[in-house]
This record gives sequence, C-alpha cells and structure tokens, in this order.
Amino acid sequence: MLKHFFQQRPTLLPEPIPDVSGLLVERYRSQVTQKHIQHDPAQIQALHWLQKLLEELLVKGAGSQKPCQSLYIYGDVGRGKSMLMALFYDACPITQKRRVHFNTFMQEVHAFIYKWRQQNQTDAISALAQNIRTSVRLLCFDEFHVTDIADAMILGRLFGKLFELGLVVVITSNRHPHDLYQGGLQREQFLFFIGILEKAAHIIELSADQDYRLSYTSTQQVTYYCPTSAEPSERIESMRHFVWQTYRELSGGALLEPDFISVLGREIKLKAVYKDILFSSFDELCAQPLSAADYLAIAERFKIVMMVAIPQLSAEKRNEAKRFMTLIDVLYEHSIKLICSAQVPAQELYREGDGAFEFQRTVSRLIEMQSDSYCQRADTLRK
Repeated sequence: MLKHFFQQRPTLLPEPIPDVSGLLVERYRSQVTQKHIQHDPAQIQALHWLQKLLEELLVKGAGSQKPCQSLYIYGDVGRGKSMLMALFYDACPITQKRRVHFNTFMQEVHAFIYKWRQQNQTDAISALAQNIRTSVRLLCFDEFHVTDIADAMILGRLFGKLFELGLVVVITSNRHPHDLYQGGLQREQFLFFIGILEKAAHIIELSADQDYRLSYTSTQQVTYYCPTSAEPSERIESMRHFVWQTYRELSGGALLEPDFISVLGREIKLKAVYKDILFSSFDELCAQPLSAADYLAIAERFKIVMMVAIPQLSAEKRNEAKRFMTLIDVLYEHSIKLICSAQVPAQELYREGDGAFEFQRTVSRLIEMQSDSYCQRADTLRK
C-alpha cells in the first residue's frame, strides 16, 4: 500500500524560467516608437547591463549559490536613469523586489534602528539587514546621495551585511561612488562603504548628452511663477498675489485654516490648509529644521503644495537649500503638484555653495514638474 502511494504521487517539477532575453531593449524600442522617449545610444548601453542582470536573477534564483553582481548607474541629471530603472523593475518577474527612493529608505532605516534600541536590543544593523533580506531579494534605489553624517555612518555596515546575505541592489545616482559625500564630516568612515559597493556592484556611467527633462512641454497652467519687475517690493507682492490668486481659483476662495501633522510623536503646525491643499511659504517649509520624514508626511497628507516666495539662495543658506532639495525630491516622487512663486528662474536658485552640484537634480525636477505630463499625472492621482 505504501509502495502504491509513492508510485501515484505526482512529480513536482520546478517552474520554468521565463524567457526574458532581449526584453528590455524590446520595451525600450516600443517606447521610442510611441514617442514617449527618444532613442539614445548611451541609454541602450546601460540597458544591456540591466538586461544581463535580469537574466542572471532568474537563472541564479533557480538554484545557483553565487549571488548576482549589483549595479550602480550614475550620470548627470535628466539622462534617463530612473526611466531605465523603471523598465528593468517592471520587467523583472521575481516577487521579492522593491523600488524605493533613497530618502524614504533612510527614513525607514532610522525608524527601525530607533525602535530596536528602545527595546534594549543590540546590533540593530544586523537585525535590520536580516529584516530587509527576509522580505526582498532585489532592492532598487533611485537618486542615491549622501549628505548626512548619520546616513554615512550607517551605510557601510548595513550594506556590507546586506551583500553578505545575497541582496542584489540596483542604484541610480548623479555621482560616481568616489564623489559621494565629498567634504562631509568624518568622510573616512564613508570610504568603507565605497569599498564595499565597488566590490559588490558594477559601476556604470550613463553618459547621455541631453537633459531630457528640459524637453518637456510646459503646461498651459503656470505652476512656477517668476516676476519680472525690477523693484524688490513689487516682486514680493507679485509673488504673493500669484499664489493667492491661483489658490482662489482652485478652492473657490474657501477659508484657509491652521492644521498640523504628526511625525514620530511630534506635531508640526501648518498655518494654512484647505482639504488636500497646503498653502505655505519657503520659510515655513525650508527655513525651519524639518527632515525627510516631515516632508514625507506632508506628501501623504496633501495633493497640492503651494509655496510663496522661494528666494535665490547663497552659500550661507546651504541648510535651506538642502531642505528644499529634499522637499522637491519627496514631492516629485509622490507626484504632488507644486504651485510656487520664486525670486529667480529655477536654474538660478542655488548656483554656489555646498550641495550646488546635487541641486542640479532639483532644478531639473522643478522644470519637469511644470510639464503637461507631470501635472496630468498629479491631477489624476488627486481624483
């Protein structure tokens, strides 16, 4: 009877590996044909690396013990890094994957470490690495950058353990790893992370010539207003009037009221709110000591952020510039509509000072956030 049972038991065969050969280039060419993107040889070259990784993930996931080599793709702003990442991520059929903006990821890291240490546990980094690896095999980071000493000190240990556990990472960044965290405090501790990254990942430069965000068609609705008046007092009044008039058109002149959001046990007071609209100013959002966690909470609460009087920033205002960069990153990542007035065009907001190179990403995103495609996407999410 027992022999008969084993004879009748069906043989469990491994699931067939999907055929993904040439898939990324095929999808890329389809996007070109539909005129969603322009063909670029540099993008095709980077895409071949992503295609190779896609195939290795499936083959090695079928039994190989040797982990796949991660990828780090860097290049100037607007060259298509995030677009290529999206093509790769959407095409990858494995279920244990996650794509996340670096700001969001680091906020989650700090929250985990804080909670772990509150419980009097030791070695929070090892616990975090195990927690991440349990849920994902592939982790994709957009816009990797490091400007914070706390982040710099965590990254080396965390990614060292993640790579040991076999996690595969795909990273996009504006900088080569050697140029990350330049001039930062205790940078020698960050060099450990750079060494780990270069050992675990292929470093690929995307050297496209054009910033494709600059080619977007601007929306008919003005969302970034820069007055032309030569008199400072007139410019200030004009900036306020533009944002206020736009708000009245959106809300029918509804009364703005104060509100607050809760972030990690803190309350952040907001002066003027109506439904899913935040009416604010540069000083309220960027001159105060707010963090990525605060901006993430704002993005989750509001669909439209209206900001009055963004000034031209000097090197002495590097902290304000850093906060503004983080705010724009978060709003962009969450497709929040930004309606603002500024003292100068986006290209002139912050030209010199710590982080001026990274600020080019902010300029590029501000320009894209004025486009028809971005505004339509934001309006769709608002409905």
